[in-house]
Amino acid sequence: MQSYITYSGYGYHKRICEDVTTWFLNRFLPRYRLDVRIVHRGLKRELVYGWCDFEDDYVRPRSFLIELQVFMNQELYIQTLLHELVHVRQWVLGDLRQKRGKMYYGPHKIEDYDYEDQPHEIEAREHEVTLYQEYMSEKNLLPVLQVAQFFPNRLLNDLQLQTN
Repeated sequence: MQSYITYSGYGYHKRICEDVTTWFLNRFLPRYRLDVRIVHRGLKRELVYGWCDFEDDYVRPRSFLIELQVFMNQELYIQTLLHELVHVRQWVLGDLRQKRGKMYYGPHKIEDYDYEDQPHEIEAREHEVTLYQEYMSEKNLLPVLQVAQFFPNRLLNDLQLQTN
């Protein structure tokens, strides 16, 4: 299936936006035909880095709007985009749903929790860091602090020297 990604706004890198979104959709939602619209705009007044919402039928949503804060550093931008894409996945798989005007995550009614304690947000926050690390290592865009972990031949040489 082919998904469609559109993006607009200012203060972001188009290549990174498209690459991260394509990577996520191909890896986690390859069997779905989705329409993901990503809008970059000032969100400082809302005190958030990003939002995700569906734009079509709430029973089986396949069209989504992700809004992202402009001018974020690359790491924060990628993690925020991945966080919002986790929400897309939650909607598509039916983990996150709307019923009688209320949002549910599994059996949990979202409004029963403070924002920080909402189960769908907890899951997205947990995954954003690990997904970021997976994306960066697969694309060979290793963060500076993790470079040494990805040179096994150097570690092998060090081990050989210690045994001789």
